[in-house]
Amino acid sequence: MERQKRFFLEERDIPRQWYNIVADMPVKPMPMLHPATKQPLRAEDLFPIFSEEASRQEMNTADRWIDIPDEVHEQYKAYRSTPLVRAYGLEKVLDTPAHIYFKNESVSPVGSHKLNSALAQAYYCKREGLTNITTETGAGQWGTALAYAARVFGLELAVYMVKVSYEQKPYRRSLMQTWGAQVVASPSMSTKAGRKILTDHPTYQGSLGTAISEAIELAQTVPGCKYTLGSVMNHVALHQTIIGLEAERQMEMAGEYPDVVIGCFGGGSNFSGISFPFMRHTIQEGRKTRFVAAEPASCPKLTRGVFQYDFGDEAGYTPLLPMFTLGHNFAPAHIHAGGLRYHGAGTIVSQLMKDGYMEAVDILQLDSFKAGVLFARTEGIVPAPESAHAIAAAVNEALKAKEEGTPKVILFNLSGHGLIDMSAYDRYLSGDLQNYQLPDEEIKRNVEGLERII
Repeated sequence: MERQKRFFLEERDIPRQWYNIVADMPVKPMPMLHPATKQPLRAEDLFPIFSEEASRQEMNTADRWIDIPDEVHEQYKAYRSTPLVRAYGLEKVLDTPAHIYFKNESVSPVGSHKLNSALAQAYYCKREGLTNITTETGAGQWGTALAYAARVFGLELAVYMVKVSYEQKPYRRSLMQTWGAQVVASPSMSTKAGRKILTDHPTYQGSLGTAISEAIELAQTVPGCKYTLGSVMNHVALHQTIIGLEAERQMEMAGEYPDVVIGCFGGGSNFSGISFPFMRHTIQEGRKTRFVAAEPASCPKLTRGVFQYDFGDEAGYTPLLPMFTLGHNFAPAHIHAGGLRYHGAGTIVSQLMKDGYMEAVDILQLDSFKAGVLFARTEGIVPAPESAHAIAAAVNEALKAKEEGTPKVILFNLSGHGLIDMSAYDRYLSGDLQNYQLPDEEIKRNVEGLERII
């Protein structure tokens, strides 16, 4: 019998709604707090930063399903549904009884899952009458996605790109500029936050927390401009659930249901997207599925951080978020998975982690690249360094299934391709990369005093 490799949905079957997991959570996330008053935020408190509709979605705890605007759904048709793929080649080389599937989000025009939320956020800003938007980006995938989305909806975009990634990944910068975005290496001298950081640390290579501070400052000082964010926030996780909602239907087409669902983890966008639709069956029906977040060992907020109120940025401009964190002043190592170099986890994921609905593993940089190369040689796709963390976790699960002699269905999210990250692969293949293990003393130093924030 001929075996099926890829599973697609018809265009008419692309989901018309996003899934809001907060409506189903037995324990809701703790409220975000105003950084000055320390009081719980309302949606309107976010209006000066985010679009009004994104702010309302951020605070929506009651509606399980949120309609996807027709204008956004029409843009989704350019690349959705993305394929669900059976990784027969990877299974064979691992000699595992496990069935491994991956959702291939790398087929979007920008090469990653980030476009799912970028299109939505850009549309809401345009509908509100704004002319400009701003954001930060680490590896450049979010900035690239937002540059494309801004061009689609006729908005001007300024991107603060973490300096180390700005230098490591010049072609990401070129893509953003091709779609018309202004790209600034962060920290920069164009904002008060950037100038202070450079004054205190002239050689600082940046972090997502720093770039967020600069982008928010710009949004608050330029008329007709608002800030957009590619991860961490609830409304971003909401938009990304189209990934898992498609995967649900595609797994039905394959005649299987996942025992393990895996996503790489920086702030939580693609992990939430692949996991939350399946997790609702665990919450509602008690299905025994494991959900695994794969984070870098050099930035292990879920595996070694603390759960505490903290700022989402370095300068303290954002609301206070209840999350697993390494401290907003944490300066992560210069690993090539730039999209995972963030100090905290989203509030929804953090609460789900506390309540035992998910687990986390940390992956060493060399192990992630080893898994990425193995995947490229068996499945033909060079994964983004971020996605390689999820592949490494999937390989470990498949090898456990082999050791135990038990069949297992594994699903992971291939959040993006690595074709613009080949300089990182060059360094790995030449033996020029190293592992980064975060010392316990550094974690302790960075989280000291967080309890005094509130």
